[in-house]
Amino acid sequence: MNGRTNEHRIALFLDFENLVTNTGISASNFDLQPSLDRLLEKGKVVFRRAYCDWSRFSDAKIGLHRFGVELIDVPPSTRAGKNGADMRLVIDALELCYARESIDTFVIASGDSDFCPLAYKLRENGRTVIGLAVKESTSPLFVNACDEFIYLRTRQRSEKGDKEKGRHGAAEEAGHGKRARHGRESTGRGSKAEGDKAASGSGGKAHAKSDVPQIAREVVQNLLARATGPVNPSLIKETIVRKEPDFDESEYGFATFAKLLAALEQEGVLRRIQQGRQWYVVGPDADLGGGDSKAESKGKKPSRARAEEEDELESYPDPEEDDAL
Repeated sequence: MNGRTNEHRIALFLDFENLVTNTGISASNFDLQPSLDRLLEKGKVVFRRAYCDWSRFSDAKIGLHRFGVELIDVPPSTRAGKNGADMRLVIDALELCYARESIDTFVIASGDSDFCPLAYKLRENGRTVIGLAVKESTSPLFVNACDEFIYLRTRQRSEKGDKEKGRHGAAEEAGHGKRARHGRESTGRGSKAEGDKAASGSGGKAHAKSDVPQIAREVVQNLLARATGPVNPSLIKETIVRKEPDFDESEYGFATFAKLLAALEQEGVLRRIQQGRQWYVVGPDADLGGGDSKAESKGKKPSRARAEEEDELESYPDPEEDDAL
């Protein structure tokens, strides 16, 4: 489309009442920063609006204003006791879709399945749709209607996760000390952790296989089976997200997608190679005909061949330089 650039231009629409009603997030502790950081990694957020009856959620106004969010006040209906925030959000999103071709990504912050038709229409018009909501209060229908889904984390869940992580680390340290004193007399969780660690040290295949999601394994195998050359890791991630919009490698214990690929490499599903500054993925038995990883595995002989190639390059200068002279 006209006016498009390589940088994504994002419109953010928040159904605020849906995000703070029975979700574990209150208006006073609603924090948009983590979600906004995720979106800014994808492009520039040029449009930000939040819809609700703001007389009920006045505690959130200052925080949202700080992030440049325009607050649209939608009073409740006197008859049904409901407001028209959903309808107003849909109308504004469709109007923006048809009026601004430069905006290619729409973020709908809500877990309500009523927004499925909006998501379908936006995708029909060539826009990328990202959902944003709390996992426990999100309809699976809306998740599947989006191209990608990002889950908000409640403060209680985050604190609980940190405490459990701290307890696990303390227990692991205590287990190491007990094993150091008593050798093999330690039993229960300590012995299991020791066995898992030993398996990881001997190649890590058992641990990686239990953590790697099946969808990632299937997508990698299918892409490599059809590929005629090295595959960019970003293509693998995009394919997984298309099949499972709420996919997040951190939920499976991987800090980054690259670490998930490393686990698949330990399983023997793929092999990672470096070409210049970019990493690519190939099949485990791929013959690259003189690639970097192949050269490293053969020792000195490829080094001599590379030196001969460098000598040939020195012996035959660039013809353009000769013409210039």
